[in-house]
Amino acid sequence: MTHTGPRVVNRLSRRSVLRIPAAVGGITAGGFLGAPACGVAPLGGGTDSHLPKPFVSRVGPPDPGKPFVSRVGPPDPGKPFVSRVGPPDPGKAREIRAEFLHAWKGYQRHAWGHDELLPVSGGFREFFSDRYSVGLSIIEALDTHYVMELDDEVARCLEWITARLDFDLDAEFPVFEAIIRLVGGLLAGYLATSEQDLLTMCVDLADRLLPAFTRSPTGMPYRHVNLRTGAVTGSTVPLAEIGTNLLEFGMLSQLSGDSRYFQASKRALEAVVKRRSSLDLLGTTLNVETGAWVDRVDIALDPPADSFYEYLWGGWAMFGDWDCLRWFQMFDASLKKHLAERVGGLLWFKQADFRTGALMGRRQYSLAVNVLAVGGDNPLAGEYYRSWTAVQEKYTVIPEEIDYIHLTVLTPDNMLRPEYANCAFDLYWQTGDPFYRATSWSYFQNLKEHHRVPGGYTVITDVTKRPMAKGDYCPAYVFAENFKWLYLTFADAPRFDYASGYLSTEAKILRGLQPPLPPGGK
Repeated sequence: MTHTGPRVVNRLSRRSVLRIPAAVGGITAGGFLGAPACGVAPLGGGTDSHLPKPFVSRVGPPDPGKPFVSRVGPPDPGKPFVSRVGPPDPGKAREIRAEFLHAWKGYQRHAWGHDELLPVSGGFREFFSDRYSVGLSIIEALDTHYVMELDDEVARCLEWITARLDFDLDAEFPVFEAIIRLVGGLLAGYLATSEQDLLTMCVDLADRLLPAFTRSPTGMPYRHVNLRTGAVTGSTVPLAEIGTNLLEFGMLSQLSGDSRYFQASKRALEAVVKRRSSLDLLGTTLNVETGAWVDRVDIALDPPADSFYEYLWGGWAMFGDWDCLRWFQMFDASLKKHLAERVGGLLWFKQADFRTGALMGRRQYSLAVNVLAVGGDNPLAGEYYRSWTAVQEKYTVIPEEIDYIHLTVLTPDNMLRPEYANCAFDLYWQTGDPFYRATSWSYFQNLKEHHRVPGGYTVITDVTKRPMAKGDYCPAYVFAENFKWLYLTFADAPRFDYASGYLSTEAKILRGLQPPLPPGGK
């Protein structure tokens, strides 16, 4: 796919969750310039027994009849977190921070207030609607600026958001993207800054998105909703878009005191789970009105199914939801049993008929690399990471899609996907193996060599060519993800709690933000 101008491109967002063990005690929030967010009263008022609960204690597996697969998750509150990693590398962290600023300054110069930057031509484009901008890159960057201690940029973003952002728009917004990017971004910004307007806007947006869930006969959300009228469209919806909302909506329920968001997202998950096959496998796409599958292929870790599994684990790790843990374990076991295979010594996941298990394909997408870094099976996740390391070593920049039998390229783009760096961070902080730092540094060097342009960072349209063919597009998720994952891998960031931190599929820090140190503090 060639990206040469402000045209419609692949809008699949990257999706990945940080699986550092979760700390006990609920929300750990930082405050912008010293204002503690954790002391702010929730909106909505009152208590509700259906609100998601922060994890309190780990008392064992939910079903004694099934083996307890997971070895990572909410920790024993009596045991302090013990880091298994080496000292930070501040020199590398500073270089990563400088490259993030290079990308950001390009956006500021050419696209400020618009959704996304076209860094080669110096133009811009809107992501959600051609008629409206919601400053997507600004919202995506907010907690990245905070955790990198770029307080002037935090203030500049807040000024634009509070003065200009308005969701009363007569436009159809994709529900999935709006939740993980806008709801998640505003939540992370609120947790970082305690700016009440961010939470108020977040509630307003979530209320405008809720009809996608509440007007569905099955509870599984429609694909699009008009933010002004509440009209819903798009009844054929892929798995990830149905099930990737529990973290954002659950956290919003906690902060607002309104259980509707968590309940809507949990109901959508339940509707999918009860439609699994006798093999405990799932198809890819459902009709959310009839509840019928519209295809028969289980694509395992590939998009558009990948983050469905991540958010099952997230429901357990963030809220201690036993249902989510049981569901995760069930699907985790079935994917390993029916879809995992090794080719040439490398681990991959085939596509199969979800009812019979019959082989249907051997393609793999680069978004899949981080899905296994959940549930604590670090050896298997590490093996899969090494499969993608072999791809990186062969092509220098990982292509969008490969045929894993021969490691041949099927889709030669690189859309600045951050999953490889995300997985390196997860596995490094879980295992302490320096291999993950070394390979993530190689990823960064390749990023800088091949994606950097004078106006920022741009996509690659063909990784097999030399020099690699560049497009003209910087996805807004770059400001939320690539550089954040890399920075946290090498920095000892004082505003992030590495023991308790939890990031969403769009790398929004939903737990673990710390208040700024006082002047001269340590």
